[in-house]
This record gives sequence, structure tokens and C-alpha cells, in this order.
Amino acid sequence: MSADASSLPEGTAPRRRNAGGRTLPKGQQTKAAIVEAALGLATHIGLEGLSIGALADVTGMSKSGVFAHFGSREELQISVIQQYHACFEQEVFFPALRAERGLPRLRALFDNWMKRTTVELDSGCIYISGAVEFHERTGPVRDALAQSVQAWMGAMRRAIAQCQALGQLHANAEPEQVLFEIHGLILALHYEARFLHSPGAIERAVRGFDSVLTRYGARAA
Repeated sequence: MSADASSLPEGTAPRRRNAGGRTLPKGQQTKAAIVEAALGLATHIGLEGLSIGALADVTGMSKSGVFAHFGSREELQISVIQQYHACFEQEVFFPALRAERGLPRLRALFDNWMKRTTVELDSGCIYISGAVEFHERTGPVRDALAQSVQAWMGAMRRAIAQCQALGQLHANAEPEQVLFEIHGLILALHYEARFLHSPGAIERAVRGFDSVLTRYGARAA
């Protein structure tokens, strides 16, 4: 997710294709390049730092050129959230579906989440920074952000429930509590590794996940 569009003259974009392999129309290609550039900015300066003017500077386009694709700053922010979520699914969720249902899939989800988290230590996580920026606000941007996070939490919750259905986690374990503790490991990793630069934070997060599985495992219960 880089700001490659910064080198593009106005009205141009790299050739992009849709899910069917067909090249997107020029207007859609340009919009996709702008969103990618905006995502690169947002990971460093946050969603609130985005503006039509700032994006015009980065992409080398005019404000009117950017505005033609996004009628408002709010629309731009929502597009960035949607793009971030799409990337998150491609890197974290979909690859994990190849793993066997139950603990192998739950571990794959966490491992992929960890891999993405370690990459984001040098930039930032839209889900985390956005939560800080919009936790006391209302409106479409906050709603889009919350829906994306809830969709991911729902996927993790289903994976935990599958583990219980297969007898790999104790039936009396509360999925919400298990998810809370796993999510807490990721949040702690961001804080410890990115802000405090604590050595060994990644290894502790992995051990923490193993501890969660042990404590809620069917045998332990």
C-alpha cells in the first residue's frame, strides 16, 4: 500500500484489472491510484490528516482533479477505509481459509494478523489510529471504520466457535472473552513494539496466544 500515484501526472494511473482480469476504465484506474496514495498517507498521518489538498500535492494532480473522483473529504476517508479492509482480507483472512477448520484456522488467522502487524509497526494500523480519531464521533466515516473492525472480529469469533464445536476449546469458554484476549495481544504489540520499542514484544505476543489456547483448551478445562 504505497503512494505510487505520487509520480503520476494528472489523469494517468497504472493499468489495473478487476476480479475478472479485465483492465479497468481509465477513470476507475485513476481513482484506484488515488485511493492507494491516500491509504499510504493515512497509515502515517491518520484519516484525519487526509484532505483533497494534501492528496493533490502527493499525487501531482490538481485539487479539482482529485475532487472529481471524491466529492468530499468524507467520501475519500471512507474509500480509504474500504481499501484498507480489502487489503486486510487479502493478506489475513482469505489465506487462513486454506487451513483446516478449528485450531489450525484460528492459528492461521492470528499468524497472518501478526505478520501484517509487524509490517505496520513502521507505519500504522488504520483500525487502531482510526479508533483513536473517531471514538467520540458519529457519522459515516466512523460507521465505515466500525463496520470493518466488526467484520474482522466476527470472523475471529466464528473461528473460535468452530474450535468449540470440534471440541478443541472448552464448550463453556466465552467466545467474546477468548476474542478479547487475542485482540488485546495485538493491541499490546502495537503499543509495546511501535511506541515503546520494547525488545521481544513479538515473541511475547506469540507466547500469549499459545497461553490463551492452553487455558481455554478442552484438556485444560
